[in-house]
Amino acid sequence: MIGGRRLERESLGFDPNTPNVARLYNYYLGGKDHFPADRVAAERILKVAPELRAAARANRAFLGRAVRHLAEAGITQFLDIGTGLPAQGNVHEVAGKLVPDASVVYVDRDPVVLVHARALPAGQGGTTVVDGDLREPDAILKDPDVSRAIDFDRPVGVLLVAVMHFVAEAERPDEIMASLRDALAPGSYLAMSHGTGDARAAAVDRATEVYRSAGSPLILRGRERIMELFQGFELVDPGLVWLPEWHPEQADLIDFRDGPESSLILCGVGRKD
Repeated sequence: MIGGRRLERESLGFDPNTPNVARLYNYYLGGKDHFPADRVAAERILKVAPELRAAARANRAFLGRAVRHLAEAGITQFLDIGTGLPAQGNVHEVAGKLVPDASVVYVDRDPVVLVHARALPAGQGGTTVVDGDLREPDAILKDPDVSRAIDFDRPVGVLLVAVMHFVAEAERPDEIMASLRDALAPGSYLAMSHGTGDARAAAVDRATEVYRSAGSPLILRGRERIMELFQGFELVDPGLVWLPEWHPEQADLIDFRDGPESSLILCGVGRKD
């Protein structure tokens, strides 16, 4: 059996028997790109933190609102790192409605995500998909495909949506953020959402135990620590808030019966002056 699993993993380029954070997120959103191991893990997580299903939808809605906000602010270039599996309202779709010639670069290290992402933008010359790891920002910035798609002498919108909470402190998140920030021209923006244990701490702690089995431990940070990751960016109104509180739109309203803090994720958009 062990040898069989190894052969299966090597032939596919990934191990379908190990839960994967991108596929877990896809399951929460009601997608179909997941395996039995992902579904089992997701249901274990939802038993202790049922809000995560609604939180995933609210997080996806925040992504759309943030992209629209940046496009309306004049951003025509988007760097989406840790893009995850395609779903309704992808960045190139949202941005393209306001900026038809928008340049969008999707970056992820997951082979399943890359296969789906590369199939998605067929025929859209302004969209690029790159194999890259947020933990190696310099490699992303120097990637020739990124360099061809994005002019870093002009403002860029960097999207780190529900990805920084998979970066451990030992992996130097502040240095990662500094590398990205320093590469950006003035007038660039950072949109970020990040899980926190500031609310429902006990349930969230139990959920993180399941994430450890997915090979990507969930690193929940408090509000002050998340604010530190925005260093060098001036937060636009309303600042760092719960997902439903950032420029809410009627179409995006999701019922969090216990208040917006039960979305479990803080989010914000900052501008580099």
